[in-house]
Amino acid sequence: MATGGGRAFAWQVFPPMPTCRVYGTVAYQDGHLLVLGGCGRAGLPLDTAETLDMASHTWVALAPLPTARAGAAAVVLGKQVLVVGGVDEGQSPVAAVEAFLADEGRWERRATLPQAAMGVATVERDGMVYALGGMGPDTAPQAQVRVYEPRRDCWLSLPSMPTPCYGASTFLHGNKIYVLGGRQGKLPVTAFEAFDLEARTWTRHPSLPSRRAFAGCAMAEGSVFSLGGLQQPGPHNFYSRPHFVNTVEMFDLEHGSWTKLPRSLRMRDKRADFVVGSLGDHVVAIGGLGNQPCPLGSVEGFSLARRRWEALPAMPTARCSCSSLQAGPRLFAIGGVAQGPSQAVEALCLRDGV
Repeated sequence: MATGGGRAFAWQVFPPMPTCRVYGTVAYQDGHLLVLGGCGRAGLPLDTAETLDMASHTWVALAPLPTARAGAAAVVLGKQVLVVGGVDEGQSPVAAVEAFLADEGRWERRATLPQAAMGVATVERDGMVYALGGMGPDTAPQAQVRVYEPRRDCWLSLPSMPTPCYGASTFLHGNKIYVLGGRQGKLPVTAFEAFDLEARTWTRHPSLPSRRAFAGCAMAEGSVFSLGGLQQPGPHNFYSRPHFVNTVEMFDLEHGSWTKLPRSLRMRDKRADFVVGSLGDHVVAIGGLGNQPCPLGSVEGFSLARRRWEALPAMPTARCSCSSLQAGPRLFAIGGVAQGPSQAVEALCLRDGV
């Protein structure tokens, strides 16, 4: 079995969700996994909310979301889970912000976003919630940055992102929020920018070396990794078609530069729309779409110590478009698409080796 620093990788399979869904919003709070909204078999946003008790492995239905939505962002604030933005049953971005009060088992409406948006990136620091970018009802990418103050229940504006986008990957590192990639309409963004929370200023870093849609991003040991994706043809290459890639690009935060790893250090499988995270000393890529006619079940990890990709235990349920969440030594793959919207809840775990 593949190992990471003396510890073994293994899958933990949980009882399936009562409701099939894709693009669900997930959060982890006090030993409970919450799955909120998303799209069901009919392809419409849901108001369904369910929670898995990690100790008893039982699902419980929660009070439904006041606003049915898919693709929303979620932030845990103590005993509350804040749900931000998303897309509604009419396929329009929403401004609604709602909080689930775990101790009381009910929802409360909070101050709405200044503008309706889907694909908002959220980061929590010191009890404040930062919301970055998004796509509005006019389908234009947004550059707005807002901060939510729970005590005052209000959103305040901060300096806008240099590059408007939605669906970006965000990482909190030190006193900076790093924003990587995202989309503008159907086009992937290569911008890599950082917001200093103390100085409240933006810094542009060198852009991604290659333009890829549905790539996976992770941060590990002071480096940012951009993996795989769907390579789209350039503006002058009319005869090329989009194709899956196994590209690996790494940004060293200390030196401020990108490295495109050689062919020998690319992922084993070409994949896009997959789960990515960091477990132990490995950057992990799970499932997704590739050149096969069905979703991938393969899993691989890049060992930072050995500088190589290693095969890890395959997914119990092959899927793409999963919601993902990292909680301690577990990287969850939740719902997504197998042959249709999935009920599967599985977590790749690091356990002490024998």
